Amino acid sequence: MPRSHTTPADTTDSTRLSLPIRGMSCASCVGRVEKALLGIAGVRHAEVNLATERAEVQVRNDVATPSLVAAVEQAGYQVQSETLQLAIQGMSCAACVGRVEKALAKQPGVLSVSINLATEQAYVQQLPDLDPQALCAAVAQAGYQATLITAGAQAGSPGRLPLWWPVALAALLSLPLVLPMLGLLAGAHWQLPGLWQWLLATPVQFWLGGRFYRAGWKALRAGSGNMDLLVALGTSAAYGLSLYLWLSAASDATPHLYFEAGAAVITLVLLGKWLEARAKRQTTEAIRALQALRPETARVVQDGVERTLPLAAVQIGDRVLIRPGERIPVDGQILEGQSQVDESLITGESLPVAKGPGDRVTGGAINAEGLLQVETLAIGAETTLARIIRLVENAQAAKAPIQHLVDRVSALFVPVVLGLALLTLLGWGLGNGHWQQALLNAVAVLVIACPCALGLATPTAIMAGTGSAARFGILIKDAEALELAHRVQTVAFDKTGTLTLGQPRLARLLARDEPQARVLALAAALQRGSEHALARAVLEYAAAESVSIPVANQLKALPGRGMQGELDGATLYLGSQRLLTELQLSAGSLAGEAEQLQQTGHTLAWLVREQNGQRRLLGLLAFADALKPEARAAVAGLQAQGLRVVMLTGDNSGSARAVASQLGLDEVRAEVLPEDKAGIVNELRAGGRIVAMVGDGINDAPALVAADVGIAMATGTDVAMQAAGITLMRGNPLLVADALDISRRTYAKIRQNLFWAFIYNLIGLPLAAFGLLNPIIAGAAMAFSSVSVVGNALLLRRWRPMAGARQPALRQQEPKQ
Repeated sequence: MPRSHTTPADTTDSTRLSLPIRGMSCASCVGRVEKALLGIAGVRHAEVNLATERAEVQVRNDVATPSLVAAVEQAGYQVQSETLQLAIQGMSCAACVGRVEKALAKQPGVLSVSINLATEQAYVQQLPDLDPQALCAAVAQAGYQATLITAGAQAGSPGRLPLWWPVALAALLSLPLVLPMLGLLAGAHWQLPGLWQWLLATPVQFWLGGRFYRAGWKALRAGSGNMDLLVALGTSAAYGLSLYLWLSAASDATPHLYFEAGAAVITLVLLGKWLEARAKRQTTEAIRALQALRPETARVVQDGVERTLPLAAVQIGDRVLIRPGERIPVDGQILEGQSQVDESLITGESLPVAKGPGDRVTGGAINAEGLLQVETLAIGAETTLARIIRLVENAQAAKAPIQHLVDRVSALFVPVVLGLALLTLLGWGLGNGHWQQALLNAVAVLVIACPCALGLATPTAIMAGTGSAARFGILIKDAEALELAHRVQTVAFDKTGTLTLGQPRLARLLARDEPQARVLALAAALQRGSEHALARAVLEYAAAESVSIPVANQLKALPGRGMQGELDGATLYLGSQRLLTELQLSAGSLAGEAEQLQQTGHTLAWLVREQNGQRRLLGLLAFADALKPEARAAVAGLQAQGLRVVMLTGDNSGSARAVASQLGLDEVRAEVLPEDKAGIVNELRAGGRIVAMVGDGINDAPALVAADVGIAMATGTDVAMQAAGITLMRGNPLLVADALDISRRTYAKIRQNLFWAFIYNLIGLPLAAFGLLNPIIAGAAMAFSSVSVVGNALLLRRWRPMAGARQPALRQQEPKQ
């Protein structure tokens, strides 16, 4: 039965929310959740239903939903949420972004909001089952337009006319107005009649420039300002002054009019916005290239008949036929056929990979040669390609920590500019009584101010950087990892599968008082069913030797130490030196050979039998795992950048030292239990050092989370990739240096963009205020400031990794027909 707690209150200023809660198992859980919710000021009612796993909460309108979620999580439970994607129209600068974020964050049920000015999209995390139209209405109330982006839909659709037509028309109308001003530079004196100037300037001002009035009015009505408001006010002042001078002049007089200033400024701003839009589109090429790799149909074999189906109709388990030259439509396993498959979109490696029955293939890859029949294992959002697209999209949507400073500055930018323009007007007008010049100087202040450049400086660099990295198999899934990676001082590697191939083989088997075949059979009995790399090596060796493997019972993993099981009334142990020490046994006559094997980099496992309270060492297994060919160069490359390279491994110290000697590592930590890796990472972080952890296994996940930057190799487990901020789609350790390099270059672009955006305004505004800038020159400078910021970010598209000369992974090549 649900329980209810209510505090009498007026409900006119309150909101009811339904929180889906996970993790409750009994009535005491219900009580804890209710107590946590009622402990928040402003919560008037809380009713938790264990059967539906929901909490119905009535709160004051000023209570933020994230505080409710935090209270539930602090009590030890989870609140389910969903993320919606909205296309926002009408934003022109960082001030617009702040206003839309504020409007969305106020909505009941919204947990967090992130808006990317470059893509003009909002990512809203909210409670499930809420009406998206309420979010769109909130955006409309703030003066903008929002549209829900559904899965597979595009954020916008092209219009019938090319996007450049307003710029071209405005330029044609403005050119006759500007030519007389240019003629003055050559000593010519000609001027269009006032009527002609008015006829040319008016459509530019109010038709082509109408967007600035509409957006500026919406911002003003919402109690704030943006770039559009500055342009509208500045050009209107020039237009209004010209209209006044023209109408008030004597019939035989030819007053100097300023229609050209307003028309030219609008034309230049429109040109700047068009160039900016073109440049911003280039920053999203990585996403579009990935999306273009998904075929729309698949050939499915059903009851021996080949049918062409829409990709959405393909089910898991379906048999899909892929002909030579076609893109593979699904993730699956090859049932029939041999071929070379180009998986460069996933791995960044340009060479095709040989595939045959039993091998996995990835949707979007190209089948180069043979006819393949593939069993579908993943479709839709669960395919590797879909997950990669989500990772890149999420990284490009997220805000880097430095962006929060920019947001705070941008919130004050427009009010400060308006105040400076007013001071300029009054200062010049009251100072020398020349109000025409005062107004023109104030117009120059308004039109040179550019909050756009501030708003675009960070997101465009992040989008270009993450897109370039994705082209070469480096997936950066959060902006914080991208920003932190450039400051890394220490790189910690897990050994197996990261610096080594992760394919150990049983190199030596030493028996003590037992036949070697018997020792091998007992070891294989303990390892049967295990997926560990060492277990596979034992079983493969036993199969090669045709050894009959007995069945052991009560098998149990000893984390970081080995395995144990029961066989023929005895307990068997197979594990590391640590396990041997715990069992209070010594190596005895095997000590000498064990020492030699350790010194040559072998991993040792000891086989022990315990019966009737007596423990006896039966033998020793020595495993060899070759280093990756690139491992030495990867370590040397990181050290050349001034980084300290550390290796963490559960292997014995002798084997670890041998590997460290071959690779030239700065430090090695051996015999590390999986649960201790995170502690060592925290130890390495002491003193404020920034640490990156590189791993690929489940046991690396805690250390990847503990590190400032977690780097996972996609050749490992999904758990490791989920825990890491950066995923390398190939198992090449050289990509670690590449990931840090693209981070450094991206952060450098962010700093350059912010520097120029701030300096531009710091220099331009005083020059305009002191009357040293013509409004047309000021408008041109404002228009091209944001273009220069985006253009600077686009230079990241020229980045190439150091890990060998490769073709881009996202090249858009058409399959053979």
